[in-house]
Amino acid sequence: MSGASVATDAPRADLTVEHARVVSTSSLSPTVANGGDPLVSMRGIVKRYGAADGSLGAAGSTAVYALRGVNLRIDKGEFVAIVGPSGSGKSTLMNILGCLDVPDRGEYVLAGVDVSRLGDDALANIRNRSVGFIFQQWNLLARTAAVDNVALPLAYRGDRARRDKALAALKAVGLAARATHRPNQLSGGEQQRVAIARALVTQPAILLADEPTGSLDSATGAGIMRLFQRLHEAGRTVIVVTHDPRVADLAHRQVHLLDGQIVLDALTNEIRRPPATQEAVRGTGQEANIWARPPALTAD
Repeated sequence: MSGASVATDAPRADLTVEHARVVSTSSLSPTVANGGDPLVSMRGIVKRYGAADGSLGAAGSTAVYALRGVNLRIDKGEFVAIVGPSGSGKSTLMNILGCLDVPDRGEYVLAGVDVSRLGDDALANIRNRSVGFIFQQWNLLARTAAVDNVALPLAYRGDRARRDKALAALKAVGLAARATHRPNQLSGGEQQRVAIARALVTQPAILLADEPTGSLDSATGAGIMRLFQRLHEAGRTVIVVTHDPRVADLAHRQVHLLDGQIVLDALTNEIRRPPATQEAVRGTGQEANIWARPPALTAD
């Protein structure tokens, strides 16, 4: 790849969030959280978008690199927040994690399958069976009952037990009593819970949430994050993509992106913030209580 220098990221657990923006990066292997094979393994992931002339990284071109040699490991059962400002590459990373896109360079293995070079049909099959998506805008069918919205992914498989499985998923998110309600009969938080149930119903390898609290008020958003924590405690692998440090602080591990590189990869309780910064992140008084980490979740 001529004309472009691609740096690799270096996960660091000894950095403050403030230092994360200026850290230099060097070549390291992905962070190892536990022994055994990882659920997600990314090595040297590069994603670039072409110049006006259609070139991709040719000398003198204006190709944009969204990801620059990203290495990432996520083990089964982890609760990870991928954090970064607009333009950091987090949305591109989410698309590749969720098999909505493929890298231009590098290797991505999901649940033992190298998905880096799969075609559209194979990627669609992986998405349906291995990834449960949760979107900021919920994407529910407006005239369809909650239970039928949840059952929709199983309908594509021809699963005859889909209604029973959908009811079980709604029960898991505390909405069994609202199964026959349409989206316009549900609050914003309830609609997001329906979307989470829809993601759960296929028993995916990972739950992948894109700004899941972005359309909700603070109290409802914090409640949704508590639900993710309970799912994590039940053994689910949860990946949340966010720009909100309050959301990130409720995950067990944070991966911070800047300019297409990982600049910080650490357990949340190891990330040091000055008291003034912590107050700015979580607020004070009632708001701070809403977003506080439960005591049972502060120790590993």
